Amino acid sequence: MAVETLTFDQVHLGVPDPEGAARWYVQTLGAAPGEHVDRVWFGAVRVIFLKNESPAPSDGAAIDHFALSYADAAAQTNAFADAGVRVTTPPSDRPGLGTYAFIEDPWGSKIQLVEDPERLGFHHVHLRVPDPDAARRWYLERFGGTRALHKGRLDGLQYGDVWVFLDAGAAPPSRGHAIDHVGWRTADLRAKAAELKGKGVTFTSEPYAGPQAPHAPVLMSFTEDPWGVKIELLQRRPSL
Repeated sequence: MAVETLTFDQVHLGVPDPEGAARWYVQTLGAAPGEHVDRVWFGAVRVIFLKNESPAPSDGAAIDHFALSYADAAAQTNAFADAGVRVTTPPSDRPGLGTYAFIEDPWGSKIQLVEDPERLGFHHVHLRVPDPDAARRWYLERFGGTRALHKGRLDGLQYGDVWVFLDAGAAPPSRGHAIDHVGWRTADLRAKAAELKGKGVTFTSEPYAGPQAPHAPVLMSFTEDPWGVKIELLQRRPSL
């Protein structure tokens, strides 16, 4: 039986001032303002800010980083550096994969800048797990997606235009880190939750109604993968 491929919806970042962080992402990284003051858009993916007075850096956690793609990653890195953004890894070339660099936002979220002209904007999330092959199977069997080689080289999972890559390594759970969780959406969350429970998924928060606001999900829930990646599963209004 085919598994429904869920839609990658969001990355949720912990920051002391969600509204201020959203402004920084718009003014400094060029994100589009979101449907609410606590979020921004990179293409069709939301970056949503969760209040956390002292988030731990994401580097080395179960959700290590997310990536943004630009037509010229080196030039974009230099522009960010000129704007005062912390560059943790200067631009370099990886054979067959192109130019990449790493920056860090003021609250400890690690962000990779990649050069992939076919997929500009939000590009991927990168997870750190002890057994990448087992993790890929876990996601494919529960959230769908397509296993593929990015540029014929890098093994990953595709959810529409968003990639999920996995590296081997022990890592603390993402909860409480600067990249706190990631989210997928489905058209019928209660039915999906029942299906996932049949596959051994435990929910830390059962599906419940979102806030009474136009930008909020109709239903939302939380779980974790077996390696500490915090996951939000949600159902949005058809127009969102």
